[in-house]
Amino acid sequence: MTNTFEELVAKQRAVDEAHVRVRHLQETYGPPTDTKWSSMQTTTWETAWRAWRDLARELRTAVSDFARAEGKPRHVVEAEVKQAALDQQEGGADT
Repeated sequence: MTNTFEELVAKQRAVDEAHVRVRHLQETYGPPTDTKWSSMQTTTWETAWRAWRDLARELRTAVSDFARAEGKPRHVVEAEVKQAALDQQEGGADT
């Protein structure tokens, strides 16, 4: 199933939010080599990391499918999606 451009932008925003969550956890817990994480911290971080990884993989597949359907290079669609997600995050124009 090919996604619409708007769906790709929503997926990109979900990937970005998941990445922010992973980075926040790393900053909160400290480097695992310097600070011993509890098992709950490790599980929380691993769950967040897997969610980010899975969302990113789904986005890559969806962008590839969309690009193929539109006859555009994947990297062009990827850049357009990232820019549109950034514009929405900053309160810019919706595309």
